[in-house]
Amino acid sequence: MIGVRQIKLNIKNDTLDELKNKVALKLKIDKNDIKKLNIVKKSIDARNKNNINYVYEVEVNVNNENKLLNKNKSNDIYLKKDESYKINIKNKRKMNNRPIIVGSGPSGLFCAYMLSFYGYNPIIIERGEKVEDRVKTIEEFWKTGKLNKNSNVQFGEGGAGTFSDGKLNTLVKDKNHMMKKVFEIFVECGAPKEILYENKPHIGTDLLREVIINMRNKIIKMGGEFKYNSLLTNLIIKDNTIKQIEVNNSELINCDDLIIAIGHSARDTFKMLHEKGINMVSKPFAVGVRIQHLQEMINFNQYGKNYKLLPPADYKLTYKTKDKRGVYSFCMCPGGYVVNASSEEGYLVINGMSNYKRDSKISNSAIVVTVSSEDFGNNLFDGMEFQRKLEKLAYEKGNGFIPVQLYEDFKKNKLSTKFKSIKPKFKGNYTFSNINDILPKFICNDLVEAIEYFDTKIKGYSSFDSIISGVETRTSSPVRILRDNNYMSNIKGIYPIGEGAGYAGGITTSAMDGIRVFEKIICQ
Repeated sequence: MIGVRQIKLNIKNDTLDELKNKVALKLKIDKNDIKKLNIVKKSIDARNKNNINYVYEVEVNVNNENKLLNKNKSNDIYLKKDESYKINIKNKRKMNNRPIIVGSGPSGLFCAYMLSFYGYNPIIIERGEKVEDRVKTIEEFWKTGKLNKNSNVQFGEGGAGTFSDGKLNTLVKDKNHMMKKVFEIFVECGAPKEILYENKPHIGTDLLREVIINMRNKIIKMGGEFKYNSLLTNLIIKDNTIKQIEVNNSELINCDDLIIAIGHSARDTFKMLHEKGINMVSKPFAVGVRIQHLQEMINFNQYGKNYKLLPPADYKLTYKTKDKRGVYSFCMCPGGYVVNASSEEGYLVINGMSNYKRDSKISNSAIVVTVSSEDFGNNLFDGMEFQRKLEKLAYEKGNGFIPVQLYEDFKKNKLSTKFKSIKPKFKGNYTFSNINDILPKFICNDLVEAIEYFDTKIKGYSSFDSIISGVETRTSSPVRILRDNNYMSNIKGIYPIGEGAGYAGGITTSAMDGIRVFEKIICQ
């Protein structure tokens, strides 16, 4: 196969036939000589808003490839290398007991998938419900406020990412083509094929739920087993080695290999692991608010007058404040919803979510300020308690509802009374509150300074009727569970993985971390 880069198609003429024409022109061959064409990458070049193009990289099957390569001396035309994921298993490890995975978020699911594929028959322990039941429980919570502390937006099959935008883009290097393997498994389980080549792939919360069901069924078919409503409550350790786990304060299961994939919100489990002697450290994270705008305004800023020909636009914004703090957009959800993502009674936290079509007409993004031990203390769980303090205030100031405020009123430190031109999109009840009464003053000041700067990048970003809501505190885990070069903790046989353990930041990196740990486990 021959690879061809930098094929540009105007957005008004984006067809497969035109793509073939452009590829043939670049290769200096007849279009009919192209036997097969696969899209490898697709992105949008909107630097010139009067001439926006899709930019493609493709691979094609043609006759006389070497002759064609010799004739076309260009960095944009090259011999396509094998980019499939491979694992070299010299001595496949034998196990006395089935490996146990705690948590069925991306890291846990992908580790389970690979272990099942290679015949290790893992047991997956999940404190929450299977995704079908979880969806019903969460929708009931959004309507009534009745919280299931073990099955909610944070906990349950699929993890917290199930109720997000389902974004898959990441900046990590991928020399071993592990990311491609992750996307291929997603597509195999029903995700849209375009995630294999789009520059900023996403699945959307609605499609992701079906993908997770299909992935679960494949894991079961290959020999894996799921135990739902099953909370890890204790570890039985002897001679610094894991021997058994306890589930729901009752059931004991023999265990030689324990994969800890608990997610960033399993605060009770963090404390239990610490009490059992597993080494961990506090780490920085970020907290702030969600801001909502008209998606049309974002689209126009990013694309110009031709925005209707393009998919809903996203953005990524960063700023360093006068007091040297980083402020940045996080988990931007085009055409999405702000959701009540609480997991503890009497505490309130929010997140963003989009369906695959991103068609709510309202964009939202977290705007968060970095915080460290200088802000919340040096003890291991001080960061976690800092999060809880803000979440408790948010719950109290909103009387259990999502606190909401117009941006102009947030700047003036006064309560809002009604929305203006922007009609917000929430999942869960909300009420007007003064978010200055929830977040520390330095965070409020930094948010205003950053949002005013962001208006220089996206005109209208700091408009008076933009809507902010709080609080966003679960940007990443407040702790890191330490592991060695073999991804094992200080307790032999225990492998901390994914976002909760402090080694990933999103669906894709979590999934890749799950595969890395799978490799270490079976290649010992």
